[in-house]
Amino acid sequence: METIVTEAVETDPALPLIISVDDHTVEPPTVWQDRLPRRYLDTGPRVVRAPLREMTFLGGRFKPVMGTPGTDDGPVGDWWVYEDLHRPLTRLDTAVGYSRDEIRLEVITYEQMRPGSYDVPQRLADMDVNHVQSAVCFPTFPRFCGQTFTEAADHELGLLCVQAYNDWMVEEWCGPQARGRLIPLTLIPLWDAELAAREVRRNAARGVRAVAFSEIPPHLGLPSVHTDDWDPFLAACDETGTVVAMHIGSSSRMPSTSKDAPPAVGSTITFANCCFSMVDWLMSGKFERFPNLRVMYAEGQIGWIPYILERADIVWEENRGWGGVADKVHRPPSELFAEHVYGCFFDDAFGLRNLDAIGVGNVLYETDYPHSDSTWPKSKEVGEAQMGHLDADVVERIVRGNAIDLLGLTPDGLWDGPR
Repeated sequence: METIVTEAVETDPALPLIISVDDHTVEPPTVWQDRLPRRYLDTGPRVVRAPLREMTFLGGRFKPVMGTPGTDDGPVGDWWVYEDLHRPLTRLDTAVGYSRDEIRLEVITYEQMRPGSYDVPQRLADMDVNHVQSAVCFPTFPRFCGQTFTEAADHELGLLCVQAYNDWMVEEWCGPQARGRLIPLTLIPLWDAELAAREVRRNAARGVRAVAFSEIPPHLGLPSVHTDDWDPFLAACDETGTVVAMHIGSSSRMPSTSKDAPPAVGSTITFANCCFSMVDWLMSGKFERFPNLRVMYAEGQIGWIPYILERADIVWEENRGWGGVADKVHRPPSELFAEHVYGCFFDDAFGLRNLDAIGVGNVLYETDYPHSDSTWPKSKEVGEAQMGHLDADVVERIVRGNAIDLLGLTPDGLWDGPR
């Protein structure tokens, strides 16, 4: 493991302090055990140390098998156990501090990960090292939009798990010790849009302005955005100014080409689900029905956006009569994109060279800490190298200004705390 010296950030005028809209938290083992009713402690999420029997990651599908502690041989790791789900912590969950050649698909324990993955003071220290002022963090065990609880059998328990996670996120992860530098992102019970709307309003009342959602809900067995099923949830987001945040993989299906394709194939085309999802939203009519709705695509990068907007406008203009959108999409998709959609990137020099075709106001910056793709601890250097051709006011908007406006942060770039 590389040794990284932790020190305070000194503001450098070459690149403003970063507001990362896509980092990740690895939940401490006690998140649910401290918050669920006693009757659920044996079935709710809990951590067990156990050996790995086997693990594959092919065709975009991650399949780990937990062995029996004290019986099976194999590398030992910490596993989240919930109902009949067994999900290990892996090096890909928390890879920062390790050289690229050391990052493999392997199980790990909490002691084998960088403490900033799960500990707030250590996270702030690692943000200082990386020139990051504030950060939005997506989940790990619940997966990127809480689909772990949607796929569970007991939705009464699932709702309690969602609420427990949100309480931990607001009160502890983003609590007083974070000093406004961690920005809350909450979950919803995806299986019930009315319950989801209530959870959005419950969290909005205490200052939350972002909620995780699936990029392609039908992949989770849920309705698409072309139906009216999601309208109660979308209305709540519209009314409260809550941003719908969609991370790559939030459909429980990473892009791939075949069942035997190695992970490198999917890693190259991770943006593809965001591409499909954005076209869904632009052709759904939802942005006209809910004019205050905003969506963002975490880790989707931005270089692919210009052509999709060009093609969507052509289809809308030339084919809307038979394309099924004439009665609900009354403006060019590119105009709807400009008002409602945000692309997020951490390493996309091509997209930055084509920024005029995307829109300066529609781009957000991220560092992806602590994942294997993360630019930590060199996000500042990467940003300077890729944005060196841009005017200072444009860089400021991308690196922090757009996030401040979208997420309702203070002018200084901080979350003003639970209310």
